[in-house]
Amino acid sequence: MSTPRVWLITGTSSGFGLEMTRCALARGDKVVATLRKPAVLADLAAKHPPSQLLVIKLDVTNPQEIKDAFQQAKAAFGRVDVVFNNAGFIVAGETEAVPEDAARKMFDTNFWGAARVSQEAVRFFRDENSPQGGHLIQTSSSAVFSDWPLMGFYKASKSALEAITDTLSKEVSPAWHIKFTSVEPGAFYTEFINNANLIDQPSAYADPSYPTSSMRQMYKYPETVPLELNDTAKGVQKVFELSRLASPPPRLPLGRDAVKFMSDAAAAHAKVVEEYSSWSEDLAIKK
Repeated sequence: MSTPRVWLITGTSSGFGLEMTRCALARGDKVVATLRKPAVLADLAAKHPPSQLLVIKLDVTNPQEIKDAFQQAKAAFGRVDVVFNNAGFIVAGETEAVPEDAARKMFDTNFWGAARVSQEAVRFFRDENSPQGGHLIQTSSSAVFSDWPLMGFYKASKSALEAITDTLSKEVSPAWHIKFTSVEPGAFYTEFINNANLIDQPSAYADPSYPTSSMRQMYKYPETVPLELNDTAKGVQKVFELSRLASPPPRLPLGRDAVKFMSDAAAAHAKVVEEYSSWSEDLAIKK
């Protein structure tokens, strides 16, 4: 593991993407940092030689730019070992009030963009890496296990990404040596939350005692979140450790809040199965 690995990271302008870029570089790996506005990383790029850091313009909603980014990575470093599929954003609001165009725009990045990066990553790991192999790490969210108000469409976008990742991981041949992990962060204090697109509240939900009103207060004042906020730099250190595992888990809850969300969800599902499994015992067609 002494040979530097090559990372391709999407969404490196801030938050997890930026911290993961810094972490991988500090550990001696090489990074292809992609983002829509490369000028944002000018200061970071000035501190690292082109032999270690390549900054590329990439809008993950543009399929050709995805393919170009992988080819530029190959031209610069010869291979890609880890893809940290991180680009995404939040559209938050009461489900009935979120405009379809806003939700679709989020899905174009969080799901379709991430799915296309995933497709190209698998193809690249198999067809262009020599030897074959690589690790696709998806930035998902602990929202897939929680039912926080305002997060319906965001949760749906991340749940869809996890679903397609699960299926993709079962479709590839073990001979290709491709690994998959969906990382599910809890509440991390990053620009990601601060830059969320919060849809105007409809009047029917304006009562301050309603769940969505309380959640809106947390968006406006993150310091009031009734959970411990996690440190992003420490979080990506754990993701880096994950990338070193020979057999990484398919899912990694990140943060004690995320662990609780997953644990509670698993217990709730187990309870339903225990209580209602008998309802399915006599449904089979008799032969």
